[in-house]
Amino acid sequence: MTDFPGAPDLSAPRKGLRVLAAMSGGVDSAVAAARAVEAGHDVTGVHLALSANPQSFRTGARGCCTIEDSRDARRAADVIGIPFYCWDLAERFREDVVEDFVAEYEAGRTPNPCLRCNEKIKFAALLDKALALGFDAVCTGHYATVVVNEDGTRELHRASDMAKDQSYVLGVLDERQLAHAMFPLGDTITTKDEIRAEAERRGLAVAKKPDSHDICFIADGDTQGFLAKRLGKAEGDIVDETGATVGTHEGAYGFTIGQRKGLRIGRPAPDGKPRYVLDISPVNNTVTVGPVEALDVSALTAIKPRWCGVAPAGPGTYTAQLRAHGGETEVTAELVGDELHVRFTEPVRGVAPGQAIVLYDDTRVVGSATIATTVRAAAKAGQ
Repeated sequence: MTDFPGAPDLSAPRKGLRVLAAMSGGVDSAVAAARAVEAGHDVTGVHLALSANPQSFRTGARGCCTIEDSRDARRAADVIGIPFYCWDLAERFREDVVEDFVAEYEAGRTPNPCLRCNEKIKFAALLDKALALGFDAVCTGHYATVVVNEDGTRELHRASDMAKDQSYVLGVLDERQLAHAMFPLGDTITTKDEIRAEAERRGLAVAKKPDSHDICFIADGDTQGFLAKRLGKAEGDIVDETGATVGTHEGAYGFTIGQRKGLRIGRPAPDGKPRYVLDISPVNNTVTVGPVEALDVSALTAIKPRWCGVAPAGPGTYTAQLRAHGGETEVTAELVGDELHVRFTEPVRGVAPGQAIVLYDDTRVVGSATIATTVRAAAKAGQ
């Protein structure tokens, strides 16, 4: 395959590249930037200002984009000895990530905003701006590995340490983006405690800073409250598999497939067992609940496929990951037109439209797609 014009040689030894290090203000991105400098690259740090509220502080927040985070990133850049800038991408982030998140929930789907941020912000808006300014690569603190083949093509692989692997949320990257991506933490087997110890040895104050988690733009972690403020209350029925009303809700957007807690159902199921969310219908504003066995999915169709290299030809056997911290499951998959048709070797539970499915060939990321529809194992068995 012909390599992309202007793609830097990221094969070892990787010396002398102009690298833009995305610095969130956390320990991982700081150590990644420091390692890039140590490898001999000309590194510039940049913090992405993604919050439209400049007075947002970490107190009570659980994200990675606050004013304090930008200051932590600047202090880390000063210690490392690299230039540092803060780029305002708040409007782009609002349009491509936050509004997409709200619209997906309103449509009864379950999105992954971190994956969307990597696709639209860090490896689209940021990378495009970096290349326009003459940088060769963007460096982040993600735990994943880019492998350069003999013909110059790139592959995305899992991190050496599976416990920290973040390749799932990078499965949206295409080969052009991989040609300019650098993940200095991905090929080293170190625990998070060792990363923190390394940061401390380097004099980085973020060494003991808590990890960011949950959704960065929902500071208090209350997703349902966040959605309610933007979509308003919309009362509807909670029904069982027979269509009988068993409760009410204030907005179908507040539920996800597989949810058990917070259903507020007035009476127990006839068999006394817990009930789970099976379906969310924004059309008639109903939420369907039922037994856990009804969550089993045997197949799915996914749309908007993105390939980390050449699209696979014909059916193939892969492993699939369905959520950021989920395990792998064996599947057969085939690209039919613009749709990815996937069949599970064994049924899986809690698969929701809107989620991303990422396919792997051993440790190599083949690509990803957005789940559109699912086939329930119970429904298929009843045919």
